[in-house]
Amino acid sequence: MPHDNIRPSARFNDEDSNTSPNPGFDSVLDARLSRRGLLRGSAALGGAAALGGCATMAGPAAPVSALGFAPVARTLADQVTVPAGYTARVIYALGDPLTAATPAFSNDGTDVDYGNRAGDHHDGIEWFGMDAAGQPSDSFASRGLLAMNHEATTDEKLSSFFIHANGGTASLPRPAAEIDKELMIHGISVVEVQTDGKAWATKPGSAFNRRITTMTPVAIHGPARGSEHLMTKYSPDGTQARGTLNNCGTGRTPWGTFISGEENWFGYFFRDAKDDDARKKDKQVQALNRYGRKAGAASRHGWESGGTADTYARWNNSAVGTSAKDDFRNEMNTFGYIVEIDPYDKSQALRKRTALGRLGHENATFARAVAGQPVVAYMGDDARGEYIYKFVSTAKWDPADARPANRLAAGDKYLDKGTLYVARFKADGSGEWLELSMNNPVIAGSSYFEFRNEADIAVFTRLAADAVGATKMDRPEWGGVNPKNGEVYITLTNNSARTPATTDAANPRAYVDMKGSKEQKGNVNGHIVRLAEKQPADAAFLWDIYLFAAQADADKTTVNLSNLSDGNDLSSPDGLVFSQATGVCWIQTDDGAYTDTTNCMLLAALPGQRGDGASRTLSYGDKKVTTHVGRPQTAATLKRFLVGPKGAEITGITETPDGRAIFVNIQHAGENTKMSDVNDPSKYESQWPSNAGYGAGKRPRSATIVITKNDGGVIGT
Repeated sequence: MPHDNIRPSARFNDEDSNTSPNPGFDSVLDARLSRRGLLRGSAALGGAAALGGCATMAGPAAPVSALGFAPVARTLADQVTVPAGYTARVIYALGDPLTAATPAFSNDGTDVDYGNRAGDHHDGIEWFGMDAAGQPSDSFASRGLLAMNHEATTDEKLSSFFIHANGGTASLPRPAAEIDKELMIHGISVVEVQTDGKAWATKPGSAFNRRITTMTPVAIHGPARGSEHLMTKYSPDGTQARGTLNNCGTGRTPWGTFISGEENWFGYFFRDAKDDDARKKDKQVQALNRYGRKAGAASRHGWESGGTADTYARWNNSAVGTSAKDDFRNEMNTFGYIVEIDPYDKSQALRKRTALGRLGHENATFARAVAGQPVVAYMGDDARGEYIYKFVSTAKWDPADARPANRLAAGDKYLDKGTLYVARFKADGSGEWLELSMNNPVIAGSSYFEFRNEADIAVFTRLAADAVGATKMDRPEWGGVNPKNGEVYITLTNNSARTPATTDAANPRAYVDMKGSKEQKGNVNGHIVRLAEKQPADAAFLWDIYLFAAQADADKTTVNLSNLSDGNDLSSPDGLVFSQATGVCWIQTDDGAYTDTTNCMLLAALPGQRGDGASRTLSYGDKKVTTHVGRPQTAATLKRFLVGPKGAEITGITETPDGRAIFVNIQHAGENTKMSDVNDPSKYESQWPSNAGYGAGKRPRSATIVITKNDGGVIGT
């Protein structure tokens, strides 16, 4: 998950390629109308203490009406801090073995065989329960599979330096042996976990354990299958691809599969400085620039420099052959999709669902499936000035598909055919979903970009959204659907490019915030927008801004519009997940603006409903922007639940069906360590989780923790 910060690698995670002329929605509207470890209390996280037990069978917990814990204070400590009465423990970290034959992780840069180990940068995560016989179960709470993303890796220049003994190579060409490691630490993992009533642990020898990497075979599904834009040397017919990359947010489908969003994948590819000329009048030049891959720009890791084998050559996106079937000019077009797997079944290849569009996907969150109605998913495109999307299936939901004989076949039914929409927000608190299909004459007749068929829209989705005049947003990230009322929440994490001149009702703040002596500008702290629809498939919605992130001491008339206090202030909301057991809304941060005061955090919220607040008007000289703000937050409706270690982002969260255990991912602790200090632990920004008693060595590792209440109760109560 990208954030504005000082890391050299941030340039690959902070895309800003939307140079379309799309204005704020007021002028769009005018134009279109004419056309129609162990932690007790605040102690450090440890790695070996007993936890409160989970029942083997459990029904959902009752909805939480009050948050029953004292908020955690802001802290810069290099530890995970949770409320008094809770315990947390590391259970799955970078390099942990997934097979009984894989050696224990030494954490000194000499480890290999990452295809059988936990990947890096743990991100979105989902729970898939299993009964005693190893069959899928929605009620068992003591045994299950954790499916999770491994988004990226910690790098300063080219090298993923913590996994190489000497830090690796920071110049080109890079050694193939280093690249081989890095290719395998990205992707997805599935790991079995179980509790004996005292402690949760992974099962390294489980037959369900699985790694998916940048090299795993992939089946292309949906309208782009067979498209000329997906034809490569590897798959001349454009139906297959390899791997998944920069996987960020996750989701669980109504039919019980795992989905993952490919987010900031563009920076992994290289294009020769003369590639625009080599492609001549190919319309893909416009698309490549729109998706952030300019000719001559350096790639994030230099994987293309490892040799002539396809393993490395595929990362060179240049047109060097006589046709697309002779090179990898289209390789980048095989990334940027929602990926679906069946965590219970290794035998089936993962699918890329192109009908949901090609974006910087964060996650996809589903509306409650209703018999006879379409399946609906909401998505954000995580880059500055990008858009919010919705997919509506052609097939109508059949409740029998909640437990299908073939779960991925059910995915084919609901996710391969449907209609993609993009959101336009109006100043009066209403909005509309704009259809992205050849049925929309704006797209069919576009002079902005030539769309010839539905495959073009699936591959070049951003350009289709540009063409119809969608509303540019402040980096849309995770979406979540409130199980109580079906309202949709989408985090807008921040936007350093937002200015007073470009503010609008849905993105109304542009201000200056000081971090020490450094001046930060734009929508520094981010916000969360909330949408309400009469029916999920409707073309119209109402909206307000549920939460404005801010420091507690910020001006309450211009910045701290949600009345945040010391116990719940935050910056850069990113992950957002509603508990299905309790209804608590969990909000995670990925921040670079407030980190002089506190590390990133996890908060628990009890949201109301759209329209429960009032309108507010902000002034920027002669310009006035009226927005719609949810009710002010209080200590009863929003509390800080966890603060992470130094340099870390708080990423995915999932739970057991009874709500008595939550699993939280901690990503890139110590990411601001200098590559030159890789062999000097005293200079690491963080030594977590080894400083909490977990694993060998002192190099920081991304990891999954499990949190329980000491009295065995439901989390949050």
